[in-house]
Amino acid sequence: MTAPTAAPFARYAQAVAASERMLHVARSAVRTAVDGPAGLDGAQAPAHGLAWLATYVEALRQMLGWAERLSEQGRLGEMESALLAIAFGEYLAQIAGGIPMSQNEVVRLPALGVSRAEVRRFEDETADLVEAGQSDALKAKVAKLIADQPGVITFGDSGLDETLEAMRNEMRKFCVAEVIPHAHEWHLKNDYIPLEVLAKLSELGVFALTMPEEFGGMGLGKEAMCLVSEELSRGYIGVGSLGTRAEIAGELILGAGTPEQKAKYLPKIASGEILPTAVFTEPNTGSDLASLKTRAVLEGDVYKVTGQKTWITHPVRADVMTLLVRTNPNEKGYKGLSMLLAEKPRGTDEDPFPAKGMTGGEIEVLGYRGMKEFDISFDGFEVPKSQLLGGVEGQGFKQLMTTFEAARIQTAARAIGVAQCALDFGLKYALERNQFGKPIYSFPRVSNKIVMMAVETMIARQITYHAAREKDQGRRCDLEAGMAKLLAARIAWANADNALQIHGGNGFALEYPVSRVLCDARILNIFEGAAEIQAQVIARRLLEGAN
Repeated sequence: MTAPTAAPFARYAQAVAASERMLHVARSAVRTAVDGPAGLDGAQAPAHGLAWLATYVEALRQMLGWAERLSEQGRLGEMESALLAIAFGEYLAQIAGGIPMSQNEVVRLPALGVSRAEVRRFEDETADLVEAGQSDALKAKVAKLIADQPGVITFGDSGLDETLEAMRNEMRKFCVAEVIPHAHEWHLKNDYIPLEVLAKLSELGVFALTMPEEFGGMGLGKEAMCLVSEELSRGYIGVGSLGTRAEIAGELILGAGTPEQKAKYLPKIASGEILPTAVFTEPNTGSDLASLKTRAVLEGDVYKVTGQKTWITHPVRADVMTLLVRTNPNEKGYKGLSMLLAEKPRGTDEDPFPAKGMTGGEIEVLGYRGMKEFDISFDGFEVPKSQLLGGVEGQGFKQLMTTFEAARIQTAARAIGVAQCALDFGLKYALERNQFGKPIYSFPRVSNKIVMMAVETMIARQITYHAAREKDQGRRCDLEAGMAKLLAARIAWANADNALQIHGGNGFALEYPVSRVLCDARILNIFEGAAEIQAQVIARRLLEGAN
């Protein structure tokens, strides 16, 4: 391995500083626009553009930090140095020329109030890194390094310690043996992930991962949760998402539950004996939880729940629902909401909800299968008063807010897994598919796609791991978690789209697993906060202290 000299790292650091200067200028200008009559909602375009700019700056900062740590440990090799160079070359060019927020929305610095003179100065300051990072020779070098490393876990050292990498290897072995051979069949048939797989996940400690040891958990941090979610989602996003429900329920009960609720539920969630599901969203609310209407009326010692919920994942086989309801009809906003730990019997396809006062129907979906999505109607569904989370009404939204950071970090990790899965499929096909007498991987337009998929997957990985470390250290990280989710979801979709393009017409055939990955990737920009909502939240945080 060869580590770079101090000079190249110094140039990267200078480029980060220049990017931060652009962000500062843009932030001040957008602050002025938001302070005007239109407010944040009226200035959404520049505000959301600011969120993307800040995300790019954070991504570059974390990529540099990753490379510096690897260099200190003697782990920075040719692949890692090249990934760093290409990441900077591409993202600096996009900051100067236009950052894609979606397929047809590009934010440019002048629209954020940055003068053209400032843009030209930034371009001059970063021109050498852009030229070096975008060179055909460098991309060809990375393409060869990738082709020469069949079967590696990740292209480039992820930067984790030996213990976490050993855990990643175990998850990968499990997926190769138990998930990958069956995932596409589960998807095509819209089958549930077999309970035997859930049992094996439990044996591996997936549901106990971040649960404290006193409740039967492993007591690990969110960084461990990230790599487990990443590798399981690389096998199949449905499997990678099974732990999400345990993660959300565990955080809710651990943070807000009574001692009795913690003792009753946490050990059984950790062991996989109890499968939880989150029941928050309603047909006409989406991310606007303040408008939630499902009522829970206390009659004696029992709440009677009436209303409708939608986009509920894995509810049929769940044993307990974290159910967000309105317990105070006189409070129309967040203050009237409470969280119930609503138990229910497990159902089947024939009788999905064998509980009095509860009915529902499946929502057929493009991808993200294996657990199934449902609309649920409650009509006098009974929940004992003792199942009010924390024992105090009106705390439901506040309780839910405490889970947002971890949930978005976990979703970003799932997106990395999907991105890596797309890369796996695209590379395999490109190396095996021959056209005009040679593998299509030998054509630069194909191999360059693979190279950029590898680069952006590592970018998503590093910004997500950073958010996880911030969470593990007890620091507020809603900004970092939001950025990780925003960027990783876009990268997963781009990787899946490019992998399908590499397959050509075969990618459009249902028999090829890459078609599944495209469908699975699409949801990541929507759930746990759609990209637009995520950008709004990031912008609001960025502007809190702007001057």
